[in-house]
Amino acid sequence: MDAQLVYILLSSLALILGLGITYWIHSQHQLQLTISPAAPPEAGSAPPISIVIPARNEAGVIRRCVQAALEQAYPDFEVIVVDDRSTDATPRILAELAESNPRLRVIQGEDLPEGWAGKPHALNQGAGETRGEWLCFVDADTFLAPGALAASYRAAREHDADMFTMLTQQELVTFWEKVVLPVVFTGLSVGFPAERVNDPEKPDAIANGQYILIKRSVYRAVDGHRAVRARIDEDKALAEVVKRSGYRLILADGRAFADTRMYTSLAGMWEGWTKNIFFGMQDRLGLLSFGAFLGLVAALALPLWLVAGIAWVAADGGGPAWLVAGEALLLWVYLIWQRARAARAFQISAWYALSLPLGALVFTGMMFASAFKVLSGRGVTWKGRTYRDSS
Repeated sequence: MDAQLVYILLSSLALILGLGITYWIHSQHQLQLTISPAAPPEAGSAPPISIVIPARNEAGVIRRCVQAALEQAYPDFEVIVVDDRSTDATPRILAELAESNPRLRVIQGEDLPEGWAGKPHALNQGAGETRGEWLCFVDADTFLAPGALAASYRAAREHDADMFTMLTQQELVTFWEKVVLPVVFTGLSVGFPAERVNDPEKPDAIANGQYILIKRSVYRAVDGHRAVRARIDEDKALAEVVKRSGYRLILADGRAFADTRMYTSLAGMWEGWTKNIFFGMQDRLGLLSFGAFLGLVAALALPLWLVAGIAWVAADGGGPAWLVAGEALLLWVYLIWQRARAARAFQISAWYALSLPLGALVFTGMMFASAFKVLSGRGVTWKGRTYRDSS
């Protein structure tokens, strides 16, 4: 077969597959449910809600997080912060906040027992001190709008949720946050489509640990964080236990009610995501491998295809060269358009869509690094602790 014809056939096949996969990937992020503003319930009809915040060396964000939690427009709630053996200014900041607000209680975390991961241990201690009929777990890097508790409680009741979790608006400030995190969250939306998570007939289960609202009775019935004591991905693990036990799990869009600043540097992102990726996807290794493959394609193969097509045109390759270059360019235009839409959803410049190859390369590197750390027995590191097994 003529070499030029082979190039054309391969290019056309790549275009068809590329357009289809790009559309499929970017159609997975749609959330069925969006939380709407809600007036606070009447004091007599409002069940008490306990907000529990784990904090380990969170001096940079803990003041903003706790103050936002204390400003909830809800008639009956408490805020409990578990200081998980912090060695920075976190204890001092928490002491200052507790002095001025009796609604806040600070618990000094115990030493980490054998067989426990740090965060589930902290949350377990905090839950044990609560009085609420509902428990609300909030990460220290998450900042609630004043109406978050009332709106999420109403949404949970409307949808008969036993466990309600919501996605938050990600605050992306630095270059690397804007390049990498939109790619990461697109990948997560493919792995755990909200439609399947919210379907009680489907086994898919995930929760966003940045904000989880769960009935106290359900939490106790499934043994709470004790049931997932060794899991680094304790939010996903708790969601699995709840759904597997026959309770109703709901995932919703809560970006209007909470902001999260997960990481402030590339090093922080690398440590945080290599901690989570493999453990969170070890039951879906096929999908994880497919994601790594697509990451390499976006980072290396697609740019090479376009460059090769342009070089062929420059070398006077005639009609076949123009066809190959045109097909590569068409796919890139569609892909960049989709990434620009994603960038706007993250409230960053659409120009960051052009950084896709770099973001995909970093994300793929994190996937490989996470798998290597776990499978090699070296373990993952987070907050000064090393974990080698999440089972």
